[in-house]
Amino acid sequence: MSIESELAALHQPLLRFAQQQLRNDSLAEDVVSETFLAILEKPDNFEGRSSLRTYATGILKFKIIDAIRHKGREVHIEPLDEQSMDDAIDALFIADGHWQDPPVPWQHPERALEQSQFFDTLQICVDRLPPKLGRIFMMREWLESDVDEICTELGITSNNCGVMLYRARMQLRECLDISWFGAQK
Repeated sequence: MSIESELAALHQPLLRFAQQQLRNDSLAEDVVSETFLAILEKPDNFEGRSSLRTYATGILKFKIIDAIRHKGREVHIEPLDEQSMDDAIDALFIADGHWQDPPVPWQHPERALEQSQFFDTLQICVDRLPPKLGRIFMMREWLESDVDEICTELGITSNNCGVMLYRARMQLRECLDISWFGAQK
């Protein structure tokens, strides 16, 4: 099977993942396309130490982060048919330089910060897992791999995979109890 046909088979799962992260279908399609382009431009970078799906998902994550950063720095202005871009920009402001329609203030910025801090803490806890447990947990929960896929890739039984996932979840629970929930009291 060629790398192109393998990537074609990965299009839907990667697109679904990107859509969940970006909440924008066209932007999600763009980052998946950029991911495929990056892989096809330098096929020798894929050394086969992991599955192509894992490799592509790793690249996709960085493309998503770049898209989020880029989107956060950009204000999209769409001029009307009869307007130039300068006129469209000028229409956003009143004569004294203030916004015509000021941006809506954040309703609950502390919640967004708290959620971001939680995910940072979760990532620290995942990083503290033993390497094999961390890999299995990420394959199952982050990459949404089936247990059968994990077992095949790692050469383990489904019972062993279940035990390792249980251990990973219990260690994450303990870490979050100490690092996040304990700190919240």
